[in-house]
Amino acid sequence: MKMHQLFGARPAGRTLAVAGLTATTAFVFGAQNAYAATDVEVWLALNAHNEQVFEKLVKQFNSEQNDVRVSLKSFKHVDDIDPALEAAVKAKKTPNLVQLEDNNAPETIASRKYIQPLYEVMAKAPLKNTDWFVSSANGFMRDNKGRLLAFPYMMEIPVMYYNVDAFKKAGLTPTVPDRSWQGLQDQLVDLANKATRNCPVTTNIPASINLENLAAVNNQYFLSNENGLKGKSTPTFSFDTLFVRHLSLMISWVRSELMTAPAYRQQALQRFTNKECAVLITNSGNLGAFRSVRGLDFGVSGLPYYPQVTSKPGNPFVDGGALWAVKGHDKQQDNATAQFLAWLAQPKQAAHWYQQTGFLPLTKQAFALTDDGYYKGMGQWKDLVAVYAKEPPLTARNFRIQNYPQIEDMFEEVMEKALKGEESAPVALSSAASRAKQISGGK
Repeated sequence: MKMHQLFGARPAGRTLAVAGLTATTAFVFGAQNAYAATDVEVWLALNAHNEQVFEKLVKQFNSEQNDVRVSLKSFKHVDDIDPALEAAVKAKKTPNLVQLEDNNAPETIASRKYIQPLYEVMAKAPLKNTDWFVSSANGFMRDNKGRLLAFPYMMEIPVMYYNVDAFKKAGLTPTVPDRSWQGLQDQLVDLANKATRNCPVTTNIPASINLENLAAVNNQYFLSNENGLKGKSTPTFSFDTLFVRHLSLMISWVRSELMTAPAYRQQALQRFTNKECAVLITNSGNLGAFRSVRGLDFGVSGLPYYPQVTSKPGNPFVDGGALWAVKGHDKQQDNATAQFLAWLAQPKQAAHWYQQTGFLPLTKQAFALTDDGYYKGMGQWKDLVAVYAKEPPLTARNFRIQNYPQIEDMFEEVMEKALKGEESAPVALSSAASRAKQISGGK
């Protein structure tokens, strides 16, 4: 089987090949002395395509001025960054910027002694010509006062990608997925019988789709205490009838081979690019990589919902990573770091990043600079993006709970067992809620 080297190891599509730029220092010699540029080191974990896009931006920045030289250090998996960062702090050899996930508890990251929140960086060096795109009410990378804690460069949302040729082959009109789960099931039967028998639909982010965003898209709370944003007690999960019925449906899909069991890491992404799967539910940060595959005719749709639960689908949670500023550097380096961030935020660079990657627009200017030609043939992508500039409903303002990365890993383990038929939906969800309470520190 032909393999496309576009993706890294993380299911959300945020890893990269180890290749990166090496540190560079430029010197300009004058008549009397030499001038050394200020170095800024950035640590990242992106898929291979997005890494290349960022490398080109860095190369452009370095070529446009002589004061600052940015170098990159690439990690295979985003989870590899934190241990390396802790070691670097002890060795007093920290990077200037580092990619870390939101983790649904960004205040915890901001409280680390070696982290400098972005609002403090901007107080000293305000970003010009920059209006953040995602509403401040969303909560992504913000504290409870609405202050931005990190440079929100890798924001993404889960979406449904679909192979247009497969829908045509199956005789489906229109050639787009139905937004209701039941309607999609009917289409998957046709796709299985006439187009893609081995893989009508798959995903590589089962917990995101079948739990957290099942709630958000159906305008339901994922957690108690209004998704953990209200009250002082530890929020808890209560997986009601909606979750039980949905997981039962997903189990039946796997049993009847309408859905290929979730393929973790890059397998599901590669199967979609190889045109084996008709529908893939994964994160928008893979959009740029898919667009680079020659001969892949695909569109983008919103996640399915249940019309019996909500008359109109809600918005998925914003997820992903950001660039966090690291303390421990001299004033000159801090100024150089701020200069680089300001350059990335300018409309031309920000628009290029959005268009080439599939991450949400960094700024309103980046979205406005993107003309309709970019969206041609990409289904609902423009409309799916545009809603994030507006104030979100309470159910989609992100959620807060401690230790969510560990909880999410556990959710995926539980989901895998259920989809294999080893546990019923009620048993699996009851176990997941109980274990999550323990992991989060609840009593």
